[in-house]
Amino acid sequence: MRRFAATLGLLLVLGCLAAEGVAAERFPTPEFTSGYELPRTEYPPPRASALEWLDVGLLVVALGLASYFAFRLRSRRALLGLGVASLVYFGFVRGGCICPIGAIQNVALAIFRSDYAIPLTVLLFFLVPLGFALFFGRVFCAAVCPLGALQDLVLLRPVRVPQWLEEALRLLAYAYLGSAVLFAATGAAFIICRYDPFVGFFRMSGSLNMLLFGACVLVIALFVGRPYCRFFCPYGILLSWLSRVSSRRVTVTPGECVRCRLCEDSCPFGALRAPVEAPSRRQRLAGRRRLAWLLGLAVVLVALGAWGGGALGVPFSRVHATVEL
Repeated sequence: MRRFAATLGLLLVLGCLAAEGVAAERFPTPEFTSGYELPRTEYPPPRASALEWLDVGLLVVALGLASYFAFRLRSRRALLGLGVASLVYFGFVRGGCICPIGAIQNVALAIFRSDYAIPLTVLLFFLVPLGFALFFGRVFCAAVCPLGALQDLVLLRPVRVPQWLEEALRLLAYAYLGSAVLFAATGAAFIICRYDPFVGFFRMSGSLNMLLFGACVLVIALFVGRPYCRFFCPYGILLSWLSRVSSRRVTVTPGECVRCRLCEDSCPFGALRAPVEAPSRRQRLAGRRRLAWLLGLAVVLVALGAWGGGALGVPFSRVHATVEL
């Protein structure tokens, strides 16, 4: 416990030191006598190169601690403490930028635009949590993501979401991921950053609409565990794909499980499922029919998406700054 407290203290001290070193503007802001007000910038000012590498190092340390707490200590309290520290530094001190979630757009822009060079630190912020997911699962979501930690802190009285509804809502994250890659690849906008529900709280600023949107998400998070992470986060999809082949997973010990289902009922995120026996022939046929139904639904959704994309082509094109101009 002393080692854990010392680690958290070190993270907070480094966070305070990094806050003092935010890069200043190169030229002073001009003073206008006509009453003109400078528009509010969408992104925070750039940080010094050394501080960016410090952020990468702290990210690696935090992911390593999350893996240790999950697999060796198996301590939910330690993970929650690390999540609070990550919320303070990666959220409020750094203003939520840059984060692995938003880095999806930088990677997409670098792939499709030859005139854009992605900074190495940004690329590492995108790749390092994915690398940990290959070995330890979604430890980034467990205790390092400031968005998830903020939702954990406000969870008051969790209710269980029906499985059919949860699986349907998860499709929104795939649509969000595809839209984010499309808008970033065409240079139109970074919609993940623009519509992040919590970045306004992290930076103590933002438009009224986005602050209200973030407040609504937090109100839902009072009763639904991590609604943004479960139903909207595009980075969570990538982590989920890689965690399925991870070498280590946090599981209920099979030899000690008596199938009381208490853990399943108490999990606010719907992550636990009841143990099942090997499926019978009838159950396999039912599963195939369900798969065929889902494929048919996917075809319908793709057709509706194509029709909707054509109908909304003009409004969506105006998101691009050059087209709007």
